[in-house]
Amino acid sequence: MDTTGYIIAAGVGLAGVALGFGIYALWARRRIVSAAQRAKIIIDDANREVAARKKELALQAKEELYRTRTQFEKETRQERQELKELDKRINAREENLERKLSFLERRESKFQEREKRFNDREASFSEKENQVKTLIEKQQSRLQQISGLSREEAKNILLSSLKEEAERDGALIGRQIETEAREKSEQEARKIITLAIQRYASDQVSEVAVSAIPLPNDEMKGRIIGREGRNIRAFQALTGVDIIVDDTPEVVVLSAFDPVRREIARVALKRLVSDGRIHPPRIEEVVKKASSEVDRSIREAGEQAAFEVGVPGLKPELLKILGRLRYRTSYGQNVLDHSREVAFIMGIMAAELNLDIQLAKKIGLLHDIGKAVDHEVEGPHAEIGANLARKFGLPPVIVQAIASHHGEVEPQSVYDFLSQAGDAISAARPGARSESLEGYLKRLGKLEQLALSFHGVKKAYAIQAGREVRVMVEPDKVGDHETIHIARNISKKIEEEMDYPGQVKITVLRETRAVEYAK
Repeated sequence: MDTTGYIIAAGVGLAGVALGFGIYALWARRRIVSAAQRAKIIIDDANREVAARKKELALQAKEELYRTRTQFEKETRQERQELKELDKRINAREENLERKLSFLERRESKFQEREKRFNDREASFSEKENQVKTLIEKQQSRLQQISGLSREEAKNILLSSLKEEAERDGALIGRQIETEAREKSEQEARKIITLAIQRYASDQVSEVAVSAIPLPNDEMKGRIIGREGRNIRAFQALTGVDIIVDDTPEVVVLSAFDPVRREIARVALKRLVSDGRIHPPRIEEVVKKASSEVDRSIREAGEQAAFEVGVPGLKPELLKILGRLRYRTSYGQNVLDHSREVAFIMGIMAAELNLDIQLAKKIGLLHDIGKAVDHEVEGPHAEIGANLARKFGLPPVIVQAIASHHGEVEPQSVYDFLSQAGDAISAARPGARSESLEGYLKRLGKLEQLALSFHGVKKAYAIQAGREVRVMVEPDKVGDHETIHIARNISKKIEEEMDYPGQVKITVLRETRAVEYAK
């Protein structure tokens, strides 16, 4: 192709480009115009929306302002109303305070007037009191001149006469009260005690711990002793009991202070004698079995006693100690039987007095519990029994009753007196206990000697087996009101210096005789 062709082709290309550019420019211009129109429409819409929002916010602000103003006015009205009511109350209080102030001023004025009158009257009384003192001094001076006695001497004479008169009147009143109380109390006590004895009339046989073991023949003594004494030594070492082998035919004696050990030895020895095989291993075996048997018997005896009396809930250890009283005697009376009897008697008396029957029975059953271990612990059995009761957690009223049933501790409750009465009834009634004649005579003689040691006592007699002392006084040395003091002093001295079962009644008699002869 020649140059002209290229030029024409180039021109055609340029013309095409120019035409395309023009078409593109026209299309771009139209797009711009369309975009401007849309922008104007959006702006117009936005302006209209802003204007509508402004109107809406303006309306909301007006509504909120209206509500706030309404609420403020309402609260303001309420506060004004409260302020008015408060103002009314303040005014009412001011008026009330003014009235009270006026009343107090009037009362103060009256009080000042009364105080003035009181001061005037006090001054008048003081003046009159001085006048009275002056007159008394003048009268005393005249009395001293007339009587020839000083003031202190007259005072001592007056006090002495008043003292004698008061003692005489006090003795008469005391005797009257004591007589009335004794009549009523003795009548009621006699009724209760008689009823208790009648309702519990058990057979009582004097029992002692058996210490003599019968043998089938005297040859058995040698077998008990054994070769070179080995059998008897083994038996004594295992049981803690002495075997006394003497010339008494077909009998050996067991000696031990502990009644339980003596019972174990008795059971073991009887079993050995009946079996015939006596040697140290066999002795050890039999003693062990006897110990188990006696322990079981002791426990069963305690449980049986509690069951018979009707006292449940006692601890097994306490029942075992109670059962040991089965092998304990006091003046020939079995202590476990005595305890059961006291429990029944106290229960009957408690029922008559509307007291706790169960508590009274428990006290009666346990009152002599200290005798089960009194050979192991130092001290009176009442104190030992109280310590045991305290150790096993029994109530204080039971501890106190056990401690005071022999009067070694001062009684504090009615159960203390019931324990003393029940113990005395069971022990002092005929046939309950045995007492040696020599000790009995000594006790009666000492009772009479104690009564005769007092001034003015002429004669003294111990009667009713030592349960009463009749004292005769000399009427010219002892007055009626002094007999009460003598009886009380004799009872205190007997309590301090003597040991006796139950109680001792002291009766003081003063007899005045007038003798004349007709000639």
